[in-house]
Amino acid sequence: RSLNEDDLISMVSEIDGFIAGLDYITKNVIEAAPRLKIISRYGVGVDRVDIDAATSHGIIVTNTPGTNSASVAELTIGLMLALLRKICQLNQSTKSGRWALLNTISLKSKRVGLVGFGAIGKETALRLQPFGCIILASDPFIPQSVAKNYPVAFRDLDSLLSESDVVSLHLPATSETEKIVDFSFLSKMKRGAFLINTARGELLDHDAVLNALESGQLGGLAIDAFDQEPPNLQDPLLALEQVIATPHCGSHTDDAMNSMGRMALEHCLICLRGEIPGHIVNPEVLPNKRK
Repeated sequence: RSLNEDDLISMVSEIDGFIAGLDYITKNVIEAAPRLKIISRYGVGVDRVDIDAATSHGIIVTNTPGTNSASVAELTIGLMLALLRKICQLNQSTKSGRWALLNTISLKSKRVGLVGFGAIGKETALRLQPFGCIILASDPFIPQSVAKNYPVAFRDLDSLLSESDVVSLHLPATSETEKIVDFSFLSKMKRGAFLINTARGELLDHDAVLNALESGQLGGLAIDAFDQEPPNLQDPLLALEQVIATPHCGSHTDDAMNSMGRMALEHCLICLRGEIPGHIVNPEVLPNKRK
């Protein structure tokens, strides 16, 4: 599980380097680690690290971009297929003795919208191409000229939502993207469309998503990331048949874990040797980094 502030404060007082997963590294944790020189994130997102506090204390923060992109893209498509083809329901009903042939949906000729077109969005697009679907993408930070290298058509967000049969989120958690999937976002989607979130739980307005699922505006949800991890088992989202939930496991493959681990370890050791590692998230720390 992800370690919280209380867990970490009791562990960090004598550490020089921290290879961090999805742990909550708050200002209080950082202040409890007077020897800490580097927080080497084992993954890409750094939204659970207090970057400002790390920088003010001279601590380098690094991440491992690109190392898990293919694995997260694979899970995205796996969840997409499971949701549209109702694989989880069919598996359960067959094992319980019910031979139930449910009506399901094919990806062929459907429109799949990728919200965010960074490394994972690009890998997802490449893997979707053989399914014969129409792939749309929206990302204000990616030049549309990039589209010529991928099987996608760029759209503004509103157009993508109104056209897509499936919407897949590939955004970081920032102050701008927090709860981006709100009542307005969901109302712009096709009625009965599907939503995939293998990015961050903070992107979803929980009440808006629950309302959209119960009303039928949203046909189904597959989610691999929650704003509280693990989620509360009493969460009504988890009780809905049209929701598939996985435990933030997009990067948990042999290839991705080896690549992330190797890069995170290299960053940590390079820093502890007094050298400058790659993929520094807070480069402004360098003049004041801890010796």
